[in-house]
Amino acid sequence: MSRIGNRIITIPDGVTAKVEDNKVTVKGPKGELSTTLGEKLTVTVKENQITVERLDDTVKKFHGTANANIVNMINGVTKGYKKELEAVGVGYKFTLKGNVLDVAAGYSHHIELAIPEGITLECPSNTEVNVLGIDKEKVGQFAAEIRKIRKPEPYKGKGIRYKDEFIRRKEGKKASK
Repeated sequence: MSRIGNRIITIPDGVTAKVEDNKVTVKGPKGELSTTLGEKLTVTVKENQITVERLDDTVKKFHGTANANIVNMINGVTKGYKKELEAVGVGYKFTLKGNVLDVAAGYSHHIELAIPEGITLECPSNTEVNVLGIDKEKVGQFAAEIRKIRKPEPYKGKGIRYKDEFIRRKEGKKASK
């Protein structure tokens, strides 16, 4: 039995949710998000509550996921999502140029990433960048693409990392002597 799938979702004030066929649309102060669910899942909206039910056990594995996705959409249109990244290393920096993020990460050239629609970036300093948006999946994916440019390495700790990420450090060759 899915415990997450069976939870009742409360819709906060200022947010509206509607279901057409298997498409759930959530509209709030920050924007509008929608997702399509599987055929054997039913979503009902009564007053200020949403419930997700499955018709049979063949879709048991998607029951909790569908419920969690609806909760993420509600949180996105009310609060939004934010991922903070920092560049650690000499010469590593971020620069915003219109709709393009320019990343200097120790390569012989700068890497330019086009900012996808629905995502906004802010740079508090030249070594920090914040990825903001209402869609949790898009925010996380774009932050992962930025981090993938130069993953943090364990010997010196240089690279692009999440703000709260802990990098486990290694000693190197001289420790074995």
